[in-house]
Amino acid sequence: MDSITSTEARDQFADHLNQVAYRGARIPIKRRGKIMAYLVPAKDMEALEALEDALDAVDAAKALKEFEESGEEAPLYRRARELLGLA
Repeated sequence: MDSITSTEARDQFADHLNQVAYRGARIPIKRRGKIMAYLVPAKDMEALEALEDALDAVDAAKALKEFEESGEEAPLYRRARELLGLA
């Protein structure tokens, strides 16, 4: 589908929502000629969020591995141990 303006999105929201929900349309919404947002099916957004979560998990695992290989101790962990009298 072609893009719509933000005014059209507001004025015809129910119609556009039905196109997205029941036909799987992805609708770019423009303001002053620039795409500002997309109206997309929930399943598309859920898939995007799952992908982002997976990529974040990979990055976190990599960072943890690098930290563990460095032999350093986390400053917050060290401070917590000091506060608890375990240092």
